[in-house]
Amino acid sequence: MLEIIPYMTFTEQLHLGYQNRKFDIDKRKTEDFIDRLFRFIFFLEYQRCSEIELIEKRLSDFKAEFTEILATVKTENEKVESDVFFEKFPEIYRALQNDAQYIFENDPAAQSVEEVVFSYPGFFAIAVYRLSHELFKNKIPLIPRIWTEYAHSKTGIDIHPGAVIGENFFIDHGTGIVIGETTVIGRKVKIYQGVTLGALSVTKDLQDQKRHPTIEDRVVIYANATILGGETIIGENSLIGGNVWITESVAPNSVVFHKGQVTVKNKFPGNEPINFII
Repeated sequence: MLEIIPYMTFTEQLHLGYQNRKFDIDKRKTEDFIDRLFRFIFFLEYQRCSEIELIEKRLSDFKAEFTEILATVKTENEKVESDVFFEKFPEIYRALQNDAQYIFENDPAAQSVEEVVFSYPGFFAIAVYRLSHELFKNKIPLIPRIWTEYAHSKTGIDIHPGAVIGENFFIDHGTGIVIGETTVIGRKVKIYQGVTLGALSVTKDLQDQKRHPTIEDRVVIYANATILGGETIIGENSLIGGNVWITESVAPNSVVFHKGQVTVKNKFPGNEPINFII
């Protein structure tokens, strides 16, 4: 943490900050890496990579670049190892292909899987999350948060890399979604814009406890629903309506909705003058 010392000049404060910086990581380079990797593995580049040898070289270059980035957050006594991450690539990639297919199958507006991959912010956020989560599981500092916050800045979707999210995950529209660190989400879950899966309390002493809800398989959560608490479980096959506030568990196969009242009246009632003077 940067300590503010009153008698130091601003230049000296900056010098002290650089001296005390824990990691010599390039934030922009780290963000650019995940962006370019996403575009490469999902065929978003203009030029076709049509030869196996070229694909292998590109992957090798990405691996070498990631090794350099990883070295910036490792101490001298720790082994710099990117093989573990890249060995998991086929498994992560398969899960993301399933996510893209599931989004296409469940969104009437989607014309193709390619459209999902090219243009859906929810898919980009999921992809960055899944890659970041692998690093988070292996206790790699800082990089997972840089990646997911980069996705947050581009999409408005905030997924902590510590969350555990099953396959066939569908984020629709996405803007304003928050998924906290200890959230657990099952398979075939759909979430719409503005949903918060958060904590009831945010005090620092709860850092190592489960603070965020569990969402079981095949749950649909509609826009602006808020679900809070580490002991809160939304049972499988449930449907959570928009604008609800939930802090207690919901049984499987439930429908939860907010019963509001909407009044519609004529803008110009016959018994009220349209023109008047005060």
